Amino acid sequence: MAEAIKISATVITFNEERKIERCLQSLVGVADEIIVVDSFSTDKTEAICAKYPVVFIKKSFEGYIAQKNYAVDQASNDYILSLDADEVLSEKLKASILATKSDWKFDGYAFNRFNNYCGKWIHFCGWYPDRKIRLWDRRKAKWSGEDPHDKVQISSDRVKRLEGDLLHYAYFTVDEHLRQMHRFAEVAARAKYRNGKKPIFLIHVVFNPMFKFVRKYLLQLGFLDGYYGFVFCATTSALNFYKYLRLYEYHRSGLPEERIKE
Repeated sequence: MAEAIKISATVITFNEERKIERCLQSLVGVADEIIVVDSFSTDKTEAICAKYPVVFIKKSFEGYIAQKNYAVDQASNDYILSLDADEVLSEKLKASILATKSDWKFDGYAFNRFNNYCGKWIHFCGWYPDRKIRLWDRRKAKWSGEDPHDKVQISSDRVKRLEGDLLHYAYFTVDEHLRQMHRFAEVAARAKYRNGKKPIFLIHVVFNPMFKFVRKYLLQLGFLDGYYGFVFCATTSALNFYKYLRLYEYHRSGLPEERIKE
């Protein structure tokens, strides 16, 4: 039998006192090391992390992708298990990861993510299985993408799916989703602007949000998830509207801080 590899788990945090403990509890016994990179939380996040075998590092936030890659760089092991603070390993997924430690064959491993929205598990809306690569050899891959939509860049033929769900407690309330929707729209619009992406008003601002709602709510059967299925589809579509509207405005007038400098 091959010698078991060692896994470093990485998590980035900012004011995650409501979610981080459940995440850390699921990592204990699976990860050989837990790295938490915190953006100077002002709540009880650090105190909660101190209850667990965590290497707690404070670092100013410079974007989701940069922060996650920094966390990976701090790990002692080359095999990385990366979770968000609101994600939890299910018991079945824990067993799959533990088995993989003794039989590592691929560059990375993907999990099905099961999303909880306001207390309801979402089965449709294009949100399940919501597959994510969260376990990989850092010599073969790294975080990439465009903030806030990070992803692990790795050759798909070197990735295997593990059994078991990654449980994602996405939003406790609709109000929380609405606040994050506006924040994510701002972050995404700025990233696209700096990358030189220019929207076409009719396509991106007008039609894109409508098509997204139709796809998620009707074609991907979001209506079967009831009230919260509708709210999720509508809010996700609104995110596209605000994102591209902001991007359109930036190309008309520049970023707010650039206008101030002028």
